[in-house]
Amino acid sequence: MTRTLRIAGLALALAAASACGDGEKPAESGGKPVVTTPVKLTDLEERIEATGELRAQDHAAVAAEVPGQVTEVAVDEGRFVEAGGIVLAIDPQKRELELSTARARLAEAAAALEDAEREFRRMKRLREQDVAAEAKVDQVETQLALARSRHAAAQAQLGVAERALQDASVRAPFAGWVARRHVSRGEFVQVGQALFDLVALDPIEAEFHVAERDSARIALGQEVRVTVEPHPGEAFAGKVATISPTIDPATRTLRVEAHVPNSDGRLRPGLFARVDLGVALRKNVLMVPEEAVLQRADGQVVFRAGAENRVQRVVVRTGAHRDGLVEVASGLAPGDVVVTRGQAGLIDGALVSPRNPDGTLSRTDVSAAGASEVREGSAFP
Repeated sequence: MTRTLRIAGLALALAAASACGDGEKPAESGGKPVVTTPVKLTDLEERIEATGELRAQDHAAVAAEVPGQVTEVAVDEGRFVEAGGIVLAIDPQKRELELSTARARLAEAAAALEDAEREFRRMKRLREQDVAAEAKVDQVETQLALARSRHAAAQAQLGVAERALQDASVRAPFAGWVARRHVSRGEFVQVGQALFDLVALDPIEAEFHVAERDSARIALGQEVRVTVEPHPGEAFAGKVATISPTIDPATRTLRVEAHVPNSDGRLRPGLFARVDLGVALRKNVLMVPEEAVLQRADGQVVFRAGAENRVQRVVVRTGAHRDGLVEVASGLAPGDVVVTRGQAGLIDGALVSPRNPDGTLSRTDVSAAGASEVREGSAFP
């Protein structure tokens, strides 16, 4: 029995010596077992998507420009009106009477002016014959100047009356829909009082924001597809019409507006909209497994394997997610190796025992050139 034990012990010693002679050293004793994975550089195909809101391209609160009683409502709420179409009237009959009065006063002023001119010419001839005094001529000339002034005032008053008659018929400043009417027939309104709200719905605007990293991929005229909850499964085509010249410093996003045809009026202002701007291809995107990224008080962090099996705590900024991987926009570099399992409780500079994803021991050799892995055949506990 004793002989058998000695032979078994000798065999174990020889096996250990053979393993050391191969030049491969196991991970440093005492380190916490962790699984490490090198970062990946991949070409990322992603859709540029955003959320926003539908808005009326034109929206006007039309107010009264003349005082008076509302005598007619030609277009009610929810109805379409062409540009220049009459929506309601504010006592146009009264304005017509005022216009007739202004015309009569102008005719009276024109007759007085003609009489003053005739009298001035007569006086001037008499003065040339030394029949009339110079003072009389001056008096008649002053009367002529007054007549001309009254005539000009009458002309201006006629223009005001014509404009008042025009404003008595309240017209739509653009083609659109009466969204809301604020007054009723028979109500007396003052100048500046809101009468109705008018909105233009064709085309309708989709306002949305895209992330800063996608801002360079947006161009005027770019085609977009808009979806809204009331019409599931249906996408409405549109084109980018406006791009803000600045990035919002608070949200790090770019404001964009797209025009979407809406001749049937099915798209309404205020609807929540999802906007698809198509597919974009980004080359050599740095990505790591999602489980490598931890959320901490100071942001998102990963543990990077360093020299002598020590880890470094690195704050990163992430981006797109695809197939269990997440983009690392900053904080890591090609060739880095990160901890994907066992990082709970790790701190900066902690000693670890690197393992492969299948649980076998691995020696991580991190240098400026990159990282390499050597399998050693020990199972991950």
